[in-house]
Amino acid sequence: MAFADRVMGVSPQALHLRAQRLELIAGNLANADTPGYKARDIDFRQAMAAAGGAPGSGELRRTHARHLTAAGLASGGNAAADVRFRLPSQPSMDGNTVETQREQAAFMDNAVRYQASLTLLDGRIKSAISALRGGQR
Repeated sequence: MAFADRVMGVSPQALHLRAQRLELIAGNLANADTPGYKARDIDFRQAMAAAGGAPGSGELRRTHARHLTAAGLASGGNAAADVRFRLPSQPSMDGNTVETQREQAAFMDNAVRYQASLTLLDGRIKSAISALRGGQR
């Protein structure tokens, strides 16, 4: 495991998934009046399990030194985020499944969690810099 991976943990993956989820929810809100539009979302827990390499999450493992690595799939691509359609509790007559109040609540919740993830990552970076400098400022 690389030094950066030990210091940062899953924080970069969490930020990427939170940002991707914000984009999806914003798209849902933008299409709230589009007939036939299907609201989409990410199962964040499942995506984080896949990005973090939890057992049974489908993580790619190298069994030989000459195998290619899967670096970047979970952190930069869409492989970790399984985008799914959201089931509405009150379907509309025009086939649109966006429920504006539910989307706004999900957006705000995700935005707060994004900010918390960013604060956590910032603290980890500052701790690593402090450790490398020997505690000097």
